[in-house]
Amino acid sequence: MTLDVGQKAEIAHDRSALQRWRSEHPDTESVAQFTPGPGIQRLHVRFDIDRLRDALDTALERVRFKGAVEDGFGAFSLTRRPGVEVETPNDLSGLFHTRVDDSYEEVQREEPVDEFAFTEFVPIFDDLYFKTVWQTLSQLAPIGRTRVLSKGLYNCNSWHRDPEPRLHVPIITNPGSLFVVNHHVTHLPADGSVYFTDTRGYHTALNGGESQRVHLVAALPQH
Repeated sequence: MTLDVGQKAEIAHDRSALQRWRSEHPDTESVAQFTPGPGIQRLHVRFDIDRLRDALDTALERVRFKGAVEDGFGAFSLTRRPGVEVETPNDLSGLFHTRVDDSYEEVQREEPVDEFAFTEFVPIFDDLYFKTVWQTLSQLAPIGRTRVLSKGLYNCNSWHRDPEPRLHVPIITNPGSLFVVNHHVTHLPADGSVYFTDTRGYHTALNGGESQRVHLVAALPQH
């Protein structure tokens, strides 16, 4: 193989770079922690993780996760439109935009949800710690749909954007569960913390771990 002067220079440059990169050792510790970045921040408010898990256990004695559970996505609602007892599939997911092929053209999926309409806490959960969490979050900002979302192991959401940001309170997680907003990715530990996720940007949640991941998620309606 005959190389010209430019190709020889490129190979020399890349050989040097590869040698340097191979000599460096990647950080394998901080990836199991939270790292704030554009679109993902941790609030000061915290909740009792043991009470959150007890509330989840009790809630699941009363309801089941709904949605595409076999495909790794499950949900049940903690808030509803006043008096509306049966949630629709769209209530559990709602409007989002995504890009599905190599045209990179954005397309709409599902229908808009009026987040401001979800003002009533679901009565069957009135006695659970989830209500205290909802009431506390409502003091921080207007809160729309508040749901408990489950992600199966070795599973990933679509790459999409939503009409509004969200607050996440991890209840059950593992080090392989990650949240990605645009170019920033981090783990969200389940230690009672509340995380602001700007899901108006393109994002996904993935569970690369060996156990289920469950978050309480509250929408922050946009005017």
